[in-house]
Amino acid sequence: MTPFGARLRALRRERGVTLAEMAQAIGVSSAYLSALEHGRRGKPSRQRLHQIVGYFNIIWDEADALIALAERSDPKVEVDTSGLSPDHTELANLLSRRIRTLSQTRVRQLIDMLKR
Repeated sequence: MTPFGARLRALRRERGVTLAEMAQAIGVSSAYLSALEHGRRGKPSRQRLHQIVGYFNIIWDEADALIALAERSDPKVEVDTSGLSPDHTELANLLSRRIRTLSQTRVRQLIDMLKR
């Protein structure tokens, strides 16, 4: 599940909306929304994001935060370290190999460190 997918699911549940109801309202399939929530689908297009924001009647800062979250929710990331130091390349490779073995606590620590 991606951060955006988790937030989308939370919004639906907070408002008591089913996948089918939301899918019909924004003109997509329930399968698409399910895949989006579970991280089997890449981040939605700008247009789709605006449909989701409009559907939930989200405004201003909350809308901006949801859109920013979608930008950080691509489940298939490619890192290009060409032109960077060998340490940059090593870090990218180590992370790609070990990410599945990191505990949730460790992942949160790394995220917090990188956001500073």
